[in-house]
Amino acid sequence: MSFPTVSEVVEGSPASVAGLAVGDELLSICGVLPSDVIEYQQLVDESDIDLTVRRGGLEWDVTIEKAPGAPLGVRLDSSIFDRVQTCDNHCEFCFIYQLPPGMRKSLYLKDDDYRLSFLYGNFTTLTRFTELDLARVVDEQLGPLYVSIHATDPAVRSGMLRNERGATSLRWLRALLEHGIEVHGQVVLCPGINDGDVLERTFAEVLVRYPELASVGIVPLGLSRFNKEENLRVHTDDEARSVIEATHHWQGIARARLGRRLFWASDELYIQAGMPVPGHDDYEDFPQHENGIGMARAFYDELEELERGPGHSAVEPTGRFATLPAAPAEGYRAPRTSTSAQGPTLDRSGDAPTVLLTGEYGAAVLAPVQERLERLAGRPLRILPVPNEFFGGNVAVSGLMVGEDIAAAMAADTGPAAAYLVPDVALSGDRFLDDTSIRDVAATAPAPLLVVPTSVAGIVAGASR
Repeated sequence: MSFPTVSEVVEGSPASVAGLAVGDELLSICGVLPSDVIEYQQLVDESDIDLTVRRGGLEWDVTIEKAPGAPLGVRLDSSIFDRVQTCDNHCEFCFIYQLPPGMRKSLYLKDDDYRLSFLYGNFTTLTRFTELDLARVVDEQLGPLYVSIHATDPAVRSGMLRNERGATSLRWLRALLEHGIEVHGQVVLCPGINDGDVLERTFAEVLVRYPELASVGIVPLGLSRFNKEENLRVHTDDEARSVIEATHHWQGIARARLGRRLFWASDELYIQAGMPVPGHDDYEDFPQHENGIGMARAFYDELEELERGPGHSAVEPTGRFATLPAAPAEGYRAPRTSTSAQGPTLDRSGDAPTVLLTGEYGAAVLAPVQERLERLAGRPLRILPVPNEFFGGNVAVSGLMVGEDIAAAMAADTGPAAAYLVPDVALSGDRFLDDTSIRDVAATAPAPLLVVPTSVAGIVAGASR
């Protein structure tokens, strides 16, 4: 059990007035040592908070007066204070097993913790879920949660998880739904394993057994060059089309029975199949936007809104992270900082285009609307897909671009460039997944390198700067 440790104090907040500082350990809050940030937030939502604080080996008590529900004004260095519930499955398709060696230790942590599902949208298999967990989720209404279904056939599911409890753990899904907890599901599709007839059974049984599910995403497995599972492979284009057609078919059945589509295929499948992404209304409230489902449509919607001009708000998909009980205003997930590797306003006097660095899937989304983006930005743009040599395989999303690949792509780029724009989704703070910093990469760039929000507005603002 670790103690909540202060990582930031908001200036002028009740915590700042009381003298709390970065590095302080909170030994108790109103006589309680919280097990996680959920319990912590519930405790500090009260008025007149009694804290026991430790700093440099010295302990003292302090009472902080504030209005009920008012923010205390601190950030903590962790979300879980007791122990993260690690995953005891050994899924053959698990991407963590496919990470290259030598990355940050935290990236190799496999969690299967319902609290991280609630806080960050992590998917859980429920193989380590317990009666006590269910009681807490129901009592505190900790939803939405995100559950990995993969297959409703018990033998197939337990085989995919390489855990015999996988055959029975979906009973917890039924229990959660019966208690009114909002749950979203996911099927990671592995060709020859849980597609075809197995997927058809999953569609049918979800409708019968778990109709209360808020959504079910159908996503392809990701394979890096470090994959060691000989029976895993990527989908063919024809297989991707078949999955989309099956998903559309079952959407129709779900709409007839439930009044909503329930099932959605990922953007990656549409891109691989060479099929247009569905329209705005087809995604309903974009319940799996953060799972790569509807991102392309949301981007196109934002583009259309900006083309209409002032007075039209950009589309804001709802669902994951929209609201969290007792959460601070910005939510539990700290926003990525959109930093600039080059501070001054850029020289736009020439005709050189602004270059959009993107993953190969992102390039497929950007290419059809390049001219429209140029009209909004008021200057020429060029799309530069960044091959993912670091992970390899079929990894092509912008969020998994790394610094060394971006540097290599810019070094090999022979076209003109006024500046390069990199989407902030590829960074955490100022670092890429390969632990290179944005400033290290910028130092090798043939033109200024800017980090921009992953949006139409971000591209336009970066190109217009």
